[in-house]
Amino acid sequence: MAQFGIIGHKGRMGQAIAAAIEEKGHDFRVGVDMGGDPKPLLDQCDVVVDFSSPAALKTNLEAAKAAGIPILIGTTGLEEEHFVLLAEASKAIPVLQTGNTSLGVTLLAHLVKEAAAALDPDWDIEVLEMHHRMKVDAPSGTAKLLGEAAAEARGVDLSDAMDSGRHGQTGARREGAIGFATLRGGTVAGEHSVIFAGLEERITLSHSAENRMIFARGAVRGAEWLLGKAAGRYSMEDVLDL
Repeated sequence: MAQFGIIGHKGRMGQAIAAAIEEKGHDFRVGVDMGGDPKPLLDQCDVVVDFSSPAALKTNLEAAKAAGIPILIGTTGLEEEHFVLLAEASKAIPVLQTGNTSLGVTLLAHLVKEAAAALDPDWDIEVLEMHHRMKVDAPSGTAKLLGEAAAEARGVDLSDAMDSGRHGQTGARREGAIGFATLRGGTVAGEHSVIFAGLEERITLSHSAENRMIFARGAVRGAEWLLGKAAGRYSMEDVLDL
């Protein structure tokens, strides 16, 4: 049985993770929320899961380093500056950061990478996602994760290939672009599709999240896997040994 800390534990994902921790027979020891200082609390934990906000990432990483415990980060909306912080922290502790903790999405990203590598560049790639009306960032972290999988397979940088701002007279589709379309509404937990559009044929790889507990269970699975690992940067693909 491991002692878990959750940063952002009063949020919807935090509550789901607490339930998943109990479901797996672990101990939810510490919860930290906005304005709380995690540093004096994480000494009680074996591992911490962070689903808070990008603004809190630096403080949370410093707290995990001070406690000498692994951290799994499922916070989305991260920018380049945050990835620098993650790389620095991973020199001292095990760090797993992902745009989606679902095991199904992890496998989907793997399949997207394989498809993008196997298909010729004249197959256009489009990423479509839909989430509930309360989601604040777009495209979703999962959509970016899938786009990054496709970009990596094609040997390009997603920041160069990404096309997510189509409106008005855009002209023909840019060669080599990886397109993104975002939908928001209702209570959708998460829908993602990657479309490979060739000449007179299409392949669509999709994942549907029916309940946020799939993300919570995946986060707990990832946190369990981090226990006992050496300092370093890890992904959900490592958890599934893909």
